[in-house]
Amino acid sequence: MRTVDISEAAGSLPEYGRKKRSETWVLTRRGRPVAAVVPLDDEDYLSMRLANTPAFIEIIERSRARARAEGTIPIEEIEREFGIKPVKRRKVARKARKAG
Repeated sequence: MRTVDISEAAGSLPEYGRKKRSETWVLTRRGRPVAAVVPLDDEDYLSMRLANTPAFIEIIERSRARARAEGTIPIEEIEREFGIKPVKRRKVARKARKAG
């Protein structure tokens, strides 16, 4: 992944798309990220379109609200019910938060 300040970006957006096809570029303004140029395949493109569709976002929000109100079924119960062999789950180490 490369980072470039917008004021220093040499080239047009189409040029970045053609020449930098395999790299992700993060565009910054005064050191803060403001946009990214990310290579996409067809599946990534469709996922991004779906994730930014208001109707889909509404479905997800309704589902989350229902899960909060009614609860969910633990994955272990689903595995037992369908005879799925449990997958060993790794513990994810959490980064220590900096005091400040």
